Amino acid sequence: MAASPHSPNSSFRRLRGAHSPAEFAGMVRRAAREIGETVSCDARYIGRVESGEIRCPNYAYERVFLHMFPGRTLADLGFSPREAVRGRAAQRTLPEPPVFTHLTHRSKESDVLRRAFMAGGSATVAAATLSLTLLGDSRRLPSRAGEAEADAVEDAVRQIRLLDDRHGADALYRRAAQPLRTAYALLDAGATRQSTEDRLHAGAGELAVSVGWLAHDSSRFEDARSHYAEALATARVAGDAGLEAHAFSNMAFLARDCGRPRESVRAAQAGLRAARSLGSPRLLSLLALREAGGWSGLGDRRACEEALTRAHTEFARGPRAADPEWMSFFGEAELESLESRCWAALGEYARAARHARRAADLQDPHFARNVALYTAELADDLARAGAPDEAAWAGGRVLDLLAEVQSTRIRSMLAGTARTLVPHQRSPRVGAFLTRHAQA
Repeated sequence: MAASPHSPNSSFRRLRGAHSPAEFAGMVRRAAREIGETVSCDARYIGRVESGEIRCPNYAYERVFLHMFPGRTLADLGFSPREAVRGRAAQRTLPEPPVFTHLTHRSKESDVLRRAFMAGGSATVAAATLSLTLLGDSRRLPSRAGEAEADAVEDAVRQIRLLDDRHGADALYRRAAQPLRTAYALLDAGATRQSTEDRLHAGAGELAVSVGWLAHDSSRFEDARSHYAEALATARVAGDAGLEAHAFSNMAFLARDCGRPRESVRAAQAGLRAARSLGSPRLLSLLALREAGGWSGLGDRRACEEALTRAHTEFARGPRAADPEWMSFFGEAELESLESRCWAALGEYARAARHARRAADLQDPHFARNVALYTAELADDLARAGAPDEAAWAGGRVLDLLAEVQSTRIRSMLAGTARTLVPHQRSPRVGAFLTRHAQA
């Protein structure tokens, strides 16, 4: 039976089964990719469906759900007929999170805000036409922020993450800075309700982390440091332990990339303290891996192995409903990659290569940036482990991927691999890779 505006959607809840809302949201996103859709589904969206708040999904979600459950109709999934939720009844429900290719809006006000944050569209990185464009007119902002503004900030975070997963950071960073300025302008204006202000704090902080990551991945390290510090300050002001843990996680990663391993350890440990009360073993696992990375940079093998053991123990506890939405990237592939970097820092390149190979093999091809990153790590580890032909093959694969991924960090890694392989240039495979790399 179809759910009414005030009754839970028990049919949809039964279909979720034993999966947590976050796990089920990940299944929805994977199903979307199988049919060429991209939806910004998260645990909050699943909760709104199950509560009956979303009475009928938009057309993109409809296609995804019917693909996931062949042979069923929307009514079988607990939804109301589309015509029954038009007009006033439909307007009383909150808007759905946006679909990447066509945003939905509940009113003219919401439409203006979403367009003010970004004009979503097809992202053709090769032509540098990624559209994260703000209107940039502060006069369009309201005197007090409401739910529509909080929705717009959260949507901006999701859009940036989707684009980064597919295409890397280089073409995104400068476009994403303006949404961040607008988010903090909204925060400064104040909100109509405390719950809305809390959402704005969390959203602006997550946006600062996301923009910081874009700076980080495009080797703008000082910019990244500034954005991460801004996110941390926002977390402290709002008393948001989850945002604080996220900021410290990225600060630990940045410190390691900047050659400050002791700072990396301290930041990771601070993140662990913030995360202990959040009920997310996967978050604790990631922070333990960040700590392990710092210890490996210091050459402390014993401390590194102890942190890696903790990371694997926490990871094995499985996902939880409390896992943050931003951690959707953290699966077995990312765990293998982060461990690979630890062994490489300790000089055990053959062992590092085994983990990097597993990371590349396990990664969903949809996340092109991560596939390129893990393969670049594999190429470098193989080159340093004395397997130049295999390294050249992996390097060639990275060059293929860089046709759609723009990441200064990955290109820098590949340049290092090429330098390592120069003494082996008489090998036909190595020579072909070096020539191709030089041309690229």
